[in-house]
Amino acid sequence: MSWLKRPVKGLLLDISGVLRDGDHVIPGSLEAVQRLQASGIPFRLVTNETQVTVEKTVEKLTKLGFTGICPSSIFAPAPAVAAHLRENSLRGYLLVHPNVLPQFEGVETTEPNCVVVGDAAEHFNYERLNQAFRVLLSLRDKEEPMRLFSLGKGRYYKEEDGLCLDLGPFTAALEYATGAQAQIFGKPNATFFQAALKDLSLSPEEVVMIGDDIVGDVGGAQGAGLRGVLVRTGKFRASDENHDTVKPDAIVDNLSQAVELIMNQNL
Repeated sequence: MSWLKRPVKGLLLDISGVLRDGDHVIPGSLEAVQRLQASGIPFRLVTNETQVTVEKTVEKLTKLGFTGICPSSIFAPAPAVAAHLRENSLRGYLLVHPNVLPQFEGVETTEPNCVVVGDAAEHFNYERLNQAFRVLLSLRDKEEPMRLFSLGKGRYYKEEDGLCLDLGPFTAALEYATGAQAQIFGKPNATFFQAALKDLSLSPEEVVMIGDDIVGDVGGAQGAGLRGVLVRTGKFRASDENHDTVKPDAIVDNLSQAVELIMNQNL
């Protein structure tokens, strides 16, 4: 197990597909998190969840039994892009789920000069996509930058009733139609991982990312200099084990197995 030859001083964990599937705890994950908390090994939760606020994510995890998790330990794209808009006085057309709008408090939305795309789920419709398209084209016509911000670029995610289209395909549609290049604020963007590393006060080679997304979690983490471990839970598919471009540092059955291996190695 070459991935454990270097000490693991910190962890980044995905939420959906690693800790939970929908409203159900993935077997062993609750105990694995409790074991990490007792061990003192620091970890942060990094998620592309953009249908609810960070506070609601904590609330949901708490109801599932994950205690001791606070909003500051969760890194999600919406707060990051909202801060970027406020810091740069940008006015956004927010193509996001209504549940996440509280994260954009203080962001001006009249006469938008940028578009923000999140996982709007059932709120993705032709009218809203077409309005985002028109905003970007109007910026081009005024010879202004076509600022398109995407809260991730995942292909799909898993809910209890099966796989669902993520926001990546919708982002790609706007890119194709306008020629704009989206700036990604979630996984697999390296800056997203670096923010969590900074909060841990650890270097990339000291940290392991554990996720169920071969590209967003594993590939993104490796691109930022971390070790990436793939779990066979969540949206994992057998074909991920032989991905064309991303080669995980390790593949484990679940979070519980990964934590067990790390604990044994750190003894």
